[in-house]
Amino acid sequence: MLKTTIAASLLAALTCAPALAAETLDATPRVAVMSAFAPEWIVLQEALSERKDYTVNGTTFATGLIEGKPVVLFLTGVSMVNAAMTSQLAMDFFNLESIVFSGIAGGVNPERHIGDVIVPAQWGQYLDAILARETAEGEFTPPPFLEAPFPNFGMIFPQNVGVAREGAEPEEKFWFAVDPDLLAVAEKVAADINLEDCVEANKCLTTAPGIYVGGNGVSGAAFVDNAAFREYAFGTFEAQVLDMESAAVAHVAYANKVPFIAFRSLSDLAGGGEGENEMGTFMGLASANSAAVVTAFIAALPN
Repeated sequence: MLKTTIAASLLAALTCAPALAAETLDATPRVAVMSAFAPEWIVLQEALSERKDYTVNGTTFATGLIEGKPVVLFLTGVSMVNAAMTSQLAMDFFNLESIVFSGIAGGVNPERHIGDVIVPAQWGQYLDAILARETAEGEFTPPPFLEAPFPNFGMIFPQNVGVAREGAEPEEKFWFAVDPDLLAVAEKVAADINLEDCVEANKCLTTAPGIYVGGNGVSGAAFVDNAAFREYAFGTFEAQVLDMESAAVAHVAYANKVPFIAFRSLSDLAGGGEGENEMGTFMGLASANSAAVVTAFIAALPN
């Protein structure tokens, strides 16, 4: 009986104890510049000066200056979960003024080409979905107690996601807007940058790359190399680009009230090309183009 009482008291004490806050590793207000995987990370590190590294839960965070502005660089890792996890780590351990994602992606808008840099005005999680059952008639129908706000692709019915944040009631939403002030800076720098168009002498793009600010981007836990699904994403969401991280970071940034923007250069056409997927050929070029735009963007940020 005594053991039971002590155990109950201990459990109550633990339940009521406040969670320990993360210890800030660096108090300097910084711009977080994140990428998903190594090619993007390598290019951005070349612009970093006064570097100092920190390691949190296996992730390296490199602080320093880019274009004279205090930044912290890190890799999210590929996938929505990795992107959300590392974004929250950065917010917990560093003093972030804003978040900038630099990376590559698949092009969805048929008017855009490999090498282009896309800067969407909002992001949605298009593969947060119901996988519906098939009826006897060969159609797919979601459960009646779940909402399906978008047209389906076969059994896939995209949904809104739930969001909770301090000072607000929980809400359901699909689109997460990027910060309008950051988007305005991106619009100003877009006209003044020349992008790379050749991997090497005999491997050049057929169309000179450009920078396009605005429109929609979508993210999900899948690498897309399918022409039919690409057409669906463009028709349903008016998506310019799709990737595997940006909307997750936009979600975390929104929940933490941190300004966010993402720059995505097209390494492939998500199944819309005539031959095999082009990412293996143009990944380095796309990474360099995204990093070049992000570097110019950071330089243009107000002090």
